[in-house]
Amino acid sequence: MVDLLVIEDDDRIRLALLLALEDEGYTVRSACTAEEGLQLQHMSPADTVLVDLMLPGIDGFECVRQLRRHDDVPIVVVSARDDTHDIVAALESGADDYLVKPVAVKELSARLRALRRRARSSATTPAPVWLFGDLEIIPDAGEVRLRNKPVALTRTEFRLVCELAEHSGMVLTRQQLLQRVWGYDVGDERLVDVHVGRLRQKIEQDPRAPVHLVTVRGMGYKLQR
Repeated sequence: MVDLLVIEDDDRIRLALLLALEDEGYTVRSACTAEEGLQLQHMSPADTVLVDLMLPGIDGFECVRQLRRHDDVPIVVVSARDDTHDIVAALESGADDYLVKPVAVKELSARLRALRRRARSSATTPAPVWLFGDLEIIPDAGEVRLRNKPVALTRTEFRLVCELAEHSGMVLTRQQLLQRVWGYDVGDERLVDVHVGRLRQKIEQDPRAPVHLVTVRGMGYKLQR
């Protein structure tokens, strides 16, 4: 049974999500503020957290940042805000996915299943060690090292760099990466761009002039030695 935590201040939406997700077979706990949700997650960690952005007190962006500082739990932002700036900001805060309200529960459930599949496959799939100059990727240990120092990545960032490393030198389109890393047949390609940007901040000496994780204009991304 998958345990979800829903952080949503609107009573009507929170109850609707709770009932609909329980009908999908999830165990669901809820909180109406970020402060309450953070405390619940600290005391009894959920498998996945759903966060609204427009929360009283601590807003959703800060809630995601605080969750991510201490937890690698998959985080999905569910918000009425559909501006590109908000989506990018939420993903840069550490969210794994972003859905715009009103949300179809079947689509949300499909996204949650994809997150769970990613978590399982990353934990069970053996792979070699990849070297890209001073960048070392060790999938079986769940580690990435830069100049022999560990790099702290989220689960999604780790899967992304492993997918690119496995296809070293090959260009992968944004749609291919959505399918292989996120498990989505259809999705917002901004997910890929934002996570590539975050990954560059961590693995490139100069993220504005990347040496390893490069853009192939009009095609996609590749990881090169």
